[in-house]
Amino acid sequence: MNGQATAAAVIDEVSRSRRRPWSPGRGSWLLLLPPLALLGLFFVLPLLTVIGTSISDEAGWHSQYLEIIRNPTTMSVVLYTFQTALLVTIGALVLSYPVAFFVSRLKGTLLHLSLAMILIPFWTSTVIRTYSWIVIFQRKGILNDALTGLELIDKPLRLVSNGVGMQIAMIHIMLPFMILPLLSAMRGIDHNLLRAAAVMGANPLRQFISVYLPLTVPGISAGCVLVFITSLGFYITPALLGGQRTMVAVLIEQQASRLLNWPLASALATLLLMLTCILFFVYERAMRHVAGGKSAGEIA
Repeated sequence: MNGQATAAAVIDEVSRSRRRPWSPGRGSWLLLLPPLALLGLFFVLPLLTVIGTSISDEAGWHSQYLEIIRNPTTMSVVLYTFQTALLVTIGALVLSYPVAFFVSRLKGTLLHLSLAMILIPFWTSTVIRTYSWIVIFQRKGILNDALTGLELIDKPLRLVSNGVGMQIAMIHIMLPFMILPLLSAMRGIDHNLLRAAAVMGANPLRQFISVYLPLTVPGISAGCVLVFITSLGFYITPALLGGQRTMVAVLIEQQASRLLNWPLASALATLLLMLTCILFFVYERAMRHVAGGKSAGEIA
């Protein structure tokens, strides 16, 4: 009887401890000091320095931002950056969706091999991949030589130092960032729902549009936001393949390193940061509204 009573008491204590919310000990907050110090020193402090530089002009705190708005060249760069990010996001989504759909249906060795092929680009430098596209796209490159040899074109295509080659290279670099969220969403879909739709008379196209596609919306939205925001800050690929039409990151480098106009460079960086935060806030609110109050992280 004593053993049974002791066991019952232990079980009761365990169940009550599970119901009690966990509270950190007195010294637990000390564990946060190293990461907070690291973030404060290498992230928050430089960020505040950039923001402070953007508003430290003698003509007024808003003078650099007015310069950005009034200067048609600068505004065209900002608009071109958002346009490029949008096109890259759409292109990555169109190419990634069928790939993710195919990989989500694989199992065993084929699945592991496909995931390895998707993740290999993460282990390759963006500089190397961009120079590889230069080798392919240049006037005497692989693509132009092949098209000319097949007599499909009379003269080489101009794909370097323009927007087309730059966007193709950016899409290639961004593909893993789109495929992985889509794959995560597709792997979590219960295929019994598709079978139920088929039993109710839905053809494959109707099954995809009415059942499968809505279930992949969290993966689509997460991948699009990740690719779009990352594309806004691209520097290496636009600098090597973009030509005369630059993006904001390249313009910031030009203002800071070549023209030594640190206030304008800081204002451009701050403006890009604010626009990115606004876009993410809108995305978060929209996804929460769609999911009935859940956050984007809970949806995904």
